[in-house]
Amino acid sequence: MPARLRRAAPSEVEAALEAVHGGAAERADLRLLVKHFLAILEERAPGHSVEVRVPPYAAVQCIAGVRHTRGTPPAVIETDAVTWIALAAGDLTWSDALTAHRVAASGERTDLTPYLPL
Repeated sequence: MPARLRRAAPSEVEAALEAVHGGAAERADLRLLVKHFLAILEERAPGHSVEVRVPPYAAVQCIAGVRHTRGTPPAVIETDAVTWIALAAGDLTWSDALTAHRVAASGERTDLTPYLPL
């Protein structure tokens, strides 16, 4: 099971978001924001039925339902860092991300609309 993530300090999040929105984001900014927003998702949607992956930075299991313990989970969401940050910050809707094929989602409970933006 992926390790539990922790939120970043508000000042760190603000600085990293400014870098992303200004087009000057570095790998460290992306990593910080991905982990921060996944930590918030994990808090707001506790559970283990869906695995949200943002390679190469992190993954979490969330959303109540059948607990996944081994192998490939029955419900998986995968996206890149820039898309995940845009979804979490409210710059991109879930349906627009799916339509544009910026998110791969398979299995039950993989609609994150009720949890976004974070």
